[in-house]
Amino acid sequence: MVSPLRGGGKFAARGRARRIAYDSPMQSILFEPVASPYLVPFDASFRIANAATRPPADAPPKKVREAALAAAVERLDALQRKLHAANRHALLLVFQALDAAGKDGTIRAVLTGVDPAGCQVFAFGAPSAEELDHDFLWRVQRALPERGRIGVWNRSHYEEVLVARVNPHLVDAQRLPHRPAGEALWDERYASIRDAELHWARNGVAILKFFLHVSKDEQKARFLERLEDPDHTWKFSAGDLAVRERWSAYMDAYERALNATSRPWAPWYAIPADSKSHMRRCVAEIAVATLERMKVEYPEVAPAERAELAALRERLRSE
Repeated sequence: MVSPLRGGGKFAARGRARRIAYDSPMQSILFEPVASPYLVPFDASFRIANAATRPPADAPPKKVREAALAAAVERLDALQRKLHAANRHALLLVFQALDAAGKDGTIRAVLTGVDPAGCQVFAFGAPSAEELDHDFLWRVQRALPERGRIGVWNRSHYEEVLVARVNPHLVDAQRLPHRPAGEALWDERYASIRDAELHWARNGVAILKFFLHVSKDEQKARFLERLEDPDHTWKFSAGDLAVRERWSAYMDAYERALNATSRPWAPWYAIPADSKSHMRRCVAEIAVATLERMKVEYPEVAPAERAELAALRERLRSE
């Protein structure tokens, strides 16, 4: 079975060259980023116009992809149990995409079968009045997963450099005491995001960020499906078309944000989203491979504790 995680020799060589070229702040912390053709490079060379929205021509058929997803979810459940038992690290999965790319379905597909007690899911919409009275990272900081858990963010702090960038009037509501002019505002926010994610990683949070990259044609088809299916019409709003009309601006915002914030300790993956089965498999396998690289294991029992447990076992047997 061909895995979408595997990159070619040139990709691996480029990755080694980058790791050598960067100084210590660009080194990985909890894990080496999983090699993938969808990994956003750390040298700001990502170009969204060249990013795939469909699986490669040699991708396996849908049934094979679905079987691979099921196997990955089973492995993810086993790894989450170890993550919980060790209680030293957390895994944070961040999802960003335009409407109808499949964020909700992917989160459902990847986490179905994983112990619900070991997961925390947050969806971030428009900021509340309370959230607007704080800095833009405040609301996500409170939603970080506890050690031993998998956290999922459906949209995130990146809305503040995506939606807010395309619609800068939204920043007015934040009543910033200091608002740099022009590009300086977004550069400051990128820096704040990088610093925050570096801090989270240093404190045990493994961060994976997924941009689900849907094509404009596929989005149109999914919008029409929603409008024609009474069970899914509720998912559609006039605002969806308003965003679609500014497609180029959003693509530019995504390219800038991914280039500015893809780092070894918090990598971005631009996952093709026109095929839901391919997208879901990729996300699940990257999450699994990351936890495997972190080498999460059940805690070892000290010899003295083992002796005590053995005595307790004999005590129970003798009842």
